[in-house]
Amino acid sequence: MAKKQHIAIYTTASLPWMTGTAVNPLFRAFYLAKDGERKVTLAIPWLSINDQGLVYPDNITFKSAKEHEAYVRKWLEDRTRMISRFEIKFYPGKFAVDKRSILPVGDITAVIPDEEADIAVLEEPEHLTWFHHGKRWKAKFRLVIGVVHTNYLEYVKREKNVVQAFLLKHVNSWVISIYCHKVIRLSAATQDLEGSIICNVHGVNPKFIEVGKKKKEECEKGEIAFTKGTYYIGKMIWNKGYRELLKLLKDHQKELVGLEVDLYGTGEDSNEVKVAAKKLELPVRVYPGRDHADPLFHDYKVFLNPSTTDVVCTTTAEALAMGKIVVCANHPSNEFFRQFPNCFIYDDSKGFVATIQKALTEQPTPLTDAQQHELSWEAATQRFLNVTQLDQVSTPRLSTRHSTKKFASLSSSNMKKKLEDASAYIHNAVSGFEFTRTAFGAIPGTLKPDEEICKELGL
Repeated sequence: MAKKQHIAIYTTASLPWMTGTAVNPLFRAFYLAKDGERKVTLAIPWLSINDQGLVYPDNITFKSAKEHEAYVRKWLEDRTRMISRFEIKFYPGKFAVDKRSILPVGDITAVIPDEEADIAVLEEPEHLTWFHHGKRWKAKFRLVIGVVHTNYLEYVKREKNVVQAFLLKHVNSWVISIYCHKVIRLSAATQDLEGSIICNVHGVNPKFIEVGKKKKEECEKGEIAFTKGTYYIGKMIWNKGYRELLKLLKDHQKELVGLEVDLYGTGEDSNEVKVAAKKLELPVRVYPGRDHADPLFHDYKVFLNPSTTDVVCTTTAEALAMGKIVVCANHPSNEFFRQFPNCFIYDDSKGFVATIQKALTEQPTPLTDAQQHELSWEAATQRFLNVTQLDQVSTPRLSTRHSTKKFASLSSSNMKKKLEDASAYIHNAVSGFEFTRTAFGAIPGTLKPDEEICKELGL
């Protein structure tokens, strides 16, 4: 009997932090394991109690990994209405306040025993490998797949730090080439990476598709399916589209008389967003963040998303799945959504006004079954399997030694492999010293897990 594939999915965040890298890898693990044909392990960061207080909302904390795992599974199973069939393991992590990110501590490849190591999926491969010091991913795993989620380069460029942007671009390319065999970019909005494939391998929570089906039934009965106007939901920081949205509304208040907008979000810039919204003549109301699946959002007709920092915006996909009209910018991050009739795209500020006016006067087009399926995690999982070729009977260990038959090409491949090995050696050496790690942005004391984390995880 053939041995099952073992897919270990490593990600950089975990519920109850409602961020894309907490939610999407969780659903990926669920749907890859759903048919029982593969063994799947999801590796998520464990934070000490102090860091939990900085990251998790509503004062939610966990005394143990077991308690945290139970929370994650309940959240997932409430949304899928099925029992999850994958394993959850925790690796040590620490929260970097300046980066608003969780960074790995120690050698996180150790989460998977050597004898079980087969395929690794690194969700945010650059983030997981910037300061990696331990076993080389490509040496431990037969196949390493990177899924690029975040447009880190765009965030740095917006801070107008030219030197940091230059360094980050090259460091990202460097670590990803060292540690990944294959790289998937969710859209062309991310940094261009040699040999990468652009494919949206994300889907939406099944609850949103259920809402969309209900709205479709209401429309077919001749009922008014959407009784509310326009809204936006997202983490309330300026870089998540709020700056662009409030500027567009401010510049075109006269043309948009009668427009009302509700903003939902929680974040570091919440107070500033509220102040800016109050200065507008248009009624723009600001509310705390909520789960997008909340019934409160079901009756809104128009979802506004002017963000150009997203890679593939999860809330845009969710709004489309619920049958709403989505107004978004002509940007590579929205390319996947062009196929849907309710996606209204604008090119500039003048187009924004015209598109909003059109959205307010028209009714959404009910999605076909095929369009609903395209937004689902079932379809996203199949796209993932296709693009990674994991749906084939066997996936040999990728190696440049088997990439060509010609001697000249073989020689070139061997040279490339030697250079890659040398690069990996240099990165391993540099990341092994506290001084050089912290100089490049690592959190002090993250070379090895401290006594507290070891005790909490039983290491």
